[in-house]
Amino acid sequence: MQHMNVAQITDDAVVDPVCGMSTESPESYIAYDYEETTFYFCSNHCLEKFKRSPDRFLSDEIDRSDGEVPETDTKKHTSYTCPMHPEVHREGPGDCPKCGMALEPKTVAEESDDNHEYLFMRKRFWISVILSLPVMVIAMRDLFGLGFLERTFGSVTLHWAEFVLATPVVLWGGRVFYVRAWKSIASWNLNMFTLIGLGTAVAYLYSVAALIFPDLFPASFRASDGTVAVYFEASAMIITLVLLGQLLEQKARSRTGSAIKALLGLAPKTARRIEEDGSEHDVPLDEIRMDDRLRVRPGEKVPVDGTVIDGNSSVQEADISTDEL
Repeated sequence: MQHMNVAQITDDAVVDPVCGMSTESPESYIAYDYEETTFYFCSNHCLEKFKRSPDRFLSDEIDRSDGEVPETDTKKHTSYTCPMHPEVHREGPGDCPKCGMALEPKTVAEESDDNHEYLFMRKRFWISVILSLPVMVIAMRDLFGLGFLERTFGSVTLHWAEFVLATPVVLWGGRVFYVRAWKSIASWNLNMFTLIGLGTAVAYLYSVAALIFPDLFPASFRASDGTVAVYFEASAMIITLVLLGQLLEQKARSRTGSAIKALLGLAPKTARRIEEDGSEHDVPLDEIRMDDRLRVRPGEKVPVDGTVIDGNSSVQEADISTDEL
């Protein structure tokens, strides 16, 4: 079987032989040598698919020189951007390098998946709530009329209980915030997560040191029983409240996305195209190209933006993005 060199499509761009995605920055793709030819892949998924059956993608029967890919091999790539910094673009989900917010897809597909960021935050929030509330009650026991806890168990035991409960909240529930804080410091784009990460980390580490090494602190810091005040409840509750804020934010984004998907669902899936020979055919909407002529029959939805060149009627413009019709 004769193979084609599908890796190089121009002097400046390379194409993934599996999904057909191209880039002018080959270093951003994964290079793989096969039969003395270097191929480039946009992801490990495409590379593994190629390794399993390379002949399937290099056969003369599959011509990708025009960028077309068989339907079974088509993979959708979504570009993501930051709501606060629209100049930020990334192929795939992640965090904004400037403000740390979760990136949003630039386009919303009708069949798009659930908001994974929301599910991610929801799980951590509820577990953090369950662990943080006892920490706060123990730390503020006198205000809640629970002073007998200290007389019964002693300050040292209560401090260790706070440590055990707060540690999962800080290290697991707040891990995502520390990652974002570190990225903000490394890139010197200081933001909200820088403050959250530093504040909670200092409170937690100080409390750990006070719990394990109380003798390192001045005598004025130590109580009559030799213990030093700890602030596990501060770090745990701050993490929990920030998780709540992120959860509400993602919930609002999900509702916005649902509204957009509902509008997309109103759009027709096909359009009636008038061919050059005068014949008419219903074709999928994604096959419509610039300068195609379409016929909109009475009672039908307008499938795309365009200019009326023949005929007249009245149109409900609630779901039309331009007033050229």
